[in-house]
Amino acid sequence: MPEYRRILLDGAAVQVTVDGDELVAGDGRRVRADDAQHLPPVVPSKVIAVHLNHRSRVEEFRISLPDTPTYFHKPVSALNAHKGAVVRPEGCKWLNYEGEVAIVIGRTARNISPAEAGEYIAGYTIANDYGLHDFRDTDAGSMLRVKGSDTLCPLGPGLVTDWDFRGKRLRTYVNGTVVQDGSTDEMTWDMHYLVADIARTITLCPGDVLLSGTPANSRPVRPGDVVEVEVEGLGRLTNHIVTGPTPVRTDVGAQPTESEEVLSTALGGDWEFRGIRPPRR
Repeated sequence: MPEYRRILLDGAAVQVTVDGDELVAGDGRRVRADDAQHLPPVVPSKVIAVHLNHRSRVEEFRISLPDTPTYFHKPVSALNAHKGAVVRPEGCKWLNYEGEVAIVIGRTARNISPAEAGEYIAGYTIANDYGLHDFRDTDAGSMLRVKGSDTLCPLGPGLVTDWDFRGKRLRTYVNGTVVQDGSTDEMTWDMHYLVADIARTITLCPGDVLLSGTPANSRPVRPGDVVEVEVEGLGRLTNHIVTGPTPVRTDVGAQPTESEEVLSTALGGDWEFRGIRPPRR
């Protein structure tokens, strides 16, 4: 399956192809993949994510899905890349990983059927849909700060074409330990459905990204942790967590909170509304 990446090569953003352990630019220059400075593999005009899709995640929260999916928007300023640093702002604690498959649009899509949607998909990449749940009480409806803060949308390492999304394993690792283990077969709505649903009223442009949902066991990570998302056939996306250099300003806006809503979302099945406050990290 062809795989395309974007890297910074001699100061310029360059699209490269994968050739074993090397990345090859159109002019023939080669660089080892491990040595390359990766960029997000695509340049989207928008990033749209489904709230809940994997059955294991729904069962974890002991809820029922609506008849149709709901979505939120991650601003493109949240984009990050393979091996990039994910910033947990000073004063925040509840930064959760969410390993996902990302759909990349290849042709302008509007008012298409699910049966047609595959013709409009360029390929797929890996995403980690980080959530800063300290702001969940403030932005529960829009998820703007929760999911849209800077660096919280790593994509990569590359865009893989001709990839069949069916029956693929998805795993997330923290410091080498498996923390999420799911399959695309547990998605309630598949990739083609999601594309067609959004394209009913929102024009999808080449490069746009749709995040397809995460399996159970999203949990908090902290500075120093290394988080990897591995998807069968798409590779492995690696990022590390750092602390932001300055605290969240206190002279404007809502401040981070630790309500039951914040803790129960961040800790999932580890919380279960028992009222037991976990230790500070």
